[in-house]
Amino acid sequence: MRWARSLLANGVSPSEIAIATASPADYDDHFLALRADANIDLHFVHGIRTVTTRDGQTAAALADIVVRGLSQSRLRRLAALCRDSRPFETLPEGWLRVLPTDAPLSTPGAWKRLLERLRPKDWPDGADHVPALRAAVEALAIGPDGAGEIGEAFLKGRALTIWRKALLAGPAASIDAMLESLKQDDGLEASVCVAWMSASALAASPRRFVRLLGLNSSRWPRGIAEDRLIPDHVIPTQVLDPLPVNLADRRDFETILATTADTVVLSRARRDGDGRLLGRSTLLAAQGNETYLRRNATPVHAFSETDRLGARPREFAADPQAVSARSCWRDWRQTEITPHDGLVRADHPLILAILSRTQSASSLRRLLRSPLSFLWVYAFGWREPQSSAEPLVLDPLGIGDLVHMILDRALRKLEAGGGLVSAHIEAIEAAVADAAQAVAVIWESERAVPPTVIWRRTLDDARVMAGRALSYRDDSLPGSRSYSEVPFGGAEPKSDAEMPWDASKLVMIPDTDFNIAGYIDRLDISGDGTRALVRDYKTGRPSHGDIRLNGGRELQRCLYAFAVKALLGDDVAISASLFYPRESVDLQLNEPAAVLAEITGYLRAAWSSLAGGAALLGPDTGGDYDDLAFALPANASATYCKRKMPAAAERFGEVARLWETK
Repeated sequence: MRWARSLLANGVSPSEIAIATASPADYDDHFLALRADANIDLHFVHGIRTVTTRDGQTAAALADIVVRGLSQSRLRRLAALCRDSRPFETLPEGWLRVLPTDAPLSTPGAWKRLLERLRPKDWPDGADHVPALRAAVEALAIGPDGAGEIGEAFLKGRALTIWRKALLAGPAASIDAMLESLKQDDGLEASVCVAWMSASALAASPRRFVRLLGLNSSRWPRGIAEDRLIPDHVIPTQVLDPLPVNLADRRDFETILATTADTVVLSRARRDGDGRLLGRSTLLAAQGNETYLRRNATPVHAFSETDRLGARPREFAADPQAVSARSCWRDWRQTEITPHDGLVRADHPLILAILSRTQSASSLRRLLRSPLSFLWVYAFGWREPQSSAEPLVLDPLGIGDLVHMILDRALRKLEAGGGLVSAHIEAIEAAVADAAQAVAVIWESERAVPPTVIWRRTLDDARVMAGRALSYRDDSLPGSRSYSEVPFGGAEPKSDAEMPWDASKLVMIPDTDFNIAGYIDRLDISGDGTRALVRDYKTGRPSHGDIRLNGGRELQRCLYAFAVKALLGDDVAISASLFYPRESVDLQLNEPAAVLAEITGYLRAAWSSLAGGAALLGPDTGGDYDDLAFALPANASATYCKRKMPAAAERFGEVARLWETK
């Protein structure tokens, strides 16, 4: 490309320049990318692959559904590429929001449940578009047998032409492979463009300035392979093919040398993509000495802006983006805290705004253990992208959600049938089984599920844990009433079940400016209303030893206990515990009031620190469960975090002492 640019800069007409090789398919993708970067009209004489164009991608998106079946991710891709097609044209703008983001929707049953659940209020314009979406889903679910009708319905223009051509080229069941092999004209005129072509095409239409690529052994001339259907011992190759490929390559090479009027540049690679040394082509034997072109040499004519800046370090160093990147890299390598580590100006309006919002136990934990992540999530709105692909197993967070959903539904059923406190083990098991079955249907409609066998085992484990959680008795609360997923602080109720208080009432942590809201996993209130138990379920392994704050990881028990006391009154005695149903371990929190006073001090210090501009890393930054670790330097937990943590801990002061607490 530098060579072509230099000729153009010297006044050579583009129609007199050609770049060729024996097998251009090996280079097509590279030249396609370089053409866009260089802004040179490089004509692909042999055509470009249809899937490199938008119309080709539209046809490929439809082929993916036809061959592999309908799923949410495939439908989203198709809708983005052909939103004006007939099946989608009646759907309102933003209609994809009605699809649950976590659900793969990879089976007809999942789509049926979704369509039955949708109501007019779920659509952006408030109208009922379920019939139109159902018609589109049913049409796409036909499969390869209806490929022709599906293409006519969903595609138009060039995309439909490509689809018809692919159906003529092979069976509908392999239309995706047919699309991969199809080529089309790139829309450029050969008579006014630099040409990229095969050697055979160049031999038939000579140009004045030619550069030949790939003159390596076994690449040019290419080797002769035995015919797959008729081997040599049946019919010799020279009889079966009078002009084998290696002889054709030699003939094309000699023709090009003989017909090029001005200049022929012969080029070969020293190494392949894996770094292995490559040999010279036998065609170069009589061509004299070679000139080694260094990859990092300063080009006389750069082929693009990127190439020019990359070859001129001093010029690139003055670019504002390069200056910023260089200063960031240097700051990351220092042990001191710098603006590139999260230092911002004090009392920044955005930071004050996110500190003033209603917090949850998880957001306060993030504030205490990773202020930088707190800023990214609540100020920038960063979130880990959720994959709709079906997982092999549920992750720990998914298992926890599953168990909590089963517990909530089972507990509400037991309370409606006479109360959990008087329920027998058989009634508990029956309620849990019914809840698990109902939750499984909801889960399969809204979220990704593992393969069937693993999913059944996961449901069995969830049933066992839910049964243990509800069967565990606490005799200290006689005649108690139990509540699940109890909202407080303005959180929206998850069901229409009775609540022990007004969920819209604000809850403020004393001596701080933090309002908190959330859902209490389980709340038991004694029959006389004088005692209450706050229970937080944990589906993982129990912690070793007695824990209070666990370095700031366990805030729920204390915060939820305070919320219950604030909403029920000071005359109610509150106790709080962490319950691990996997092993039936109940960890009681001793002296909740004292722990709350301790947390209050840490929260005040965290507010002051972040408001003062210290949005820095903490002990959870870059860890195994940090879903925003991608925004940190590479291998941050082993290098960057260890380098910066001492200075960050010194800056945090009192907050850093929380990380060492039990």
